[in-house]
Amino acid sequence: MGDSDGPHRSAARAWLEQDPDPATRAELAGLLEAGDEDGLADRFGSRLEFGTAGLRGRLGAGPNRMNRVTVMRAAAGVAQWAGPGATVVVGYDARHRSADFARDSAAVLAGAGCTALLLPRALPTPVLAFNVRDLGADAGIMVTASHNPPEDNGYKVYTGGAGADAGSQIVPPADAEISAAIDAAGPVDRLPLSEDWRVLGEEAVERYVSALCTLPLGDDRDVTSTYTPMHGVGGQTLATAFSWAGFPAPRPVPEQQQPDPDFPTVRFPNPEEPGAMDLALIGGSAAGSDIVLANDPDADRLAVAVPGHGLLTGDQVGGLLAEYVLSRTSGEDRMVATTVVSAGLLPKIAAAHGVRCAETLTGFKWLVRAAGPGERCVFAYEEALGYCLAGDRGRPVADKDGIGAALVMAALAAGAKREGRTLLDLLDDQARRYGLHSTDQVSVRVTDLALIPETMRALRTRPPRAFGPLEVEAVEDFAPGLHGLPATDALRYRLGGPARGRLTLRPSGTEPKLKAYLEVVLPVDGDAAAARAEAASHLAELSHAVRALFPEEPK
Repeated sequence: MGDSDGPHRSAARAWLEQDPDPATRAELAGLLEAGDEDGLADRFGSRLEFGTAGLRGRLGAGPNRMNRVTVMRAAAGVAQWAGPGATVVVGYDARHRSADFARDSAAVLAGAGCTALLLPRALPTPVLAFNVRDLGADAGIMVTASHNPPEDNGYKVYTGGAGADAGSQIVPPADAEISAAIDAAGPVDRLPLSEDWRVLGEEAVERYVSALCTLPLGDDRDVTSTYTPMHGVGGQTLATAFSWAGFPAPRPVPEQQQPDPDFPTVRFPNPEEPGAMDLALIGGSAAGSDIVLANDPDADRLAVAVPGHGLLTGDQVGGLLAEYVLSRTSGEDRMVATTVVSAGLLPKIAAAHGVRCAETLTGFKWLVRAAGPGERCVFAYEEALGYCLAGDRGRPVADKDGIGAALVMAALAAGAKREGRTLLDLLDDQARRYGLHSTDQVSVRVTDLALIPETMRALRTRPPRAFGPLEVEAVEDFAPGLHGLPATDALRYRLGGPARGRLTLRPSGTEPKLKAYLEVVLPVDGDAAAARAEAASHLAELSHAVRALFPEEPK
């Protein structure tokens, strides 16, 4: 069959000429031989776009997949952006092909005249972020798809230098500059490659763990925990951190303790997914553990559960950690940060401690840059289980860090245990002090992609007067760039009536769905159980109202 038999055949043949990987070459040759135009269109009809989150997608051949060609072109773009002579640290997780992609990146970087430093083994993302700043590197690359399904992989880029944001994820215009450099890279078989790159020793991990021990951990250490790395790379590093900080070793979840890129015990390797924490919760209850801890596969997020109660929300964990950190740090230069879709609790905690609370768009690339001149961010979080903590000696990582957050949570639980209390008691304390802030999320997936922009347009032109029983008292539109934030397609409704609350709507940046972040706030006097039941009822009504925005779509 000739190239004229399909629109993507010539592109596929050109790809074959440069592809150094026998596996993807065989995949592509098979599609060509079979005349599979749908398969070719899926791989060559579009491409993975490089943005502030880097690249993420399914493994396979072609520009719309993660593969050695895609990665080598990305590395060439980073090398061009960083410049000859730049030092770039490269890390990777234990997913399929991660080590190969990291070595390819190091070879391309070295061939472009950069100093490429490879982390010693598959390690958590925060170890990479730490080393970029600790080594004074100019940039960092992390090969990971975080908590995506097993057939995916990804590529994140970190900025370096000597500023406060060193070791944080890139922000515009760096993403556009790297994307343009990727476009100009040309075929990868013409890229200069070099083996003149260096593998760092275990001291790269040891310096990170040592830095975590400077976090505000208090003196209490009597706490029992059950822990799962969710088949990811967090297990060994977390165990070392607990040991060095003087905490008892967490009880492992044996079925999930070792890295396994197939994630055999979970449908999706995300602690927030239904069923993902079942083994850990069963093990924690059987062992009588005080707390259950879980990292996602690259260990930059932390999930916390209480045996017999279940998983705490990211907002609940964020509130507990914030109060703990603010109670154990000092200085008038302190501030904290959260996102526009997180609960409204952190500003109240910050006010009680006399510090400023900044609000940013979603993503730690914004949160870690929230401090103003002369300010020091000691805590930042987003509701999606991401936390960045600091002590009076600074923050070890300018990104979300599931290992550091686990250490501080263990310290918090140990302090509560010494007083005969649990995390649930501390949550009730906060509800009585600041009001109960109950949150939930709704994601409405659509089959007709046009429905989402149409719905956002309709909400702007015909603002609703209520969502369920809660009346709309005010609307905040973030599209023009509200409150000094970059423009983003999001609406936030301030609600009143039987309860106060907020509802924030935004399209997903990666999937065909609308995301809704629900919050109900109620005063609590005495027992919080009744208020929690009332809040749950209101959240269910808000959820129903959001889903009703798409009456024709399957629920």
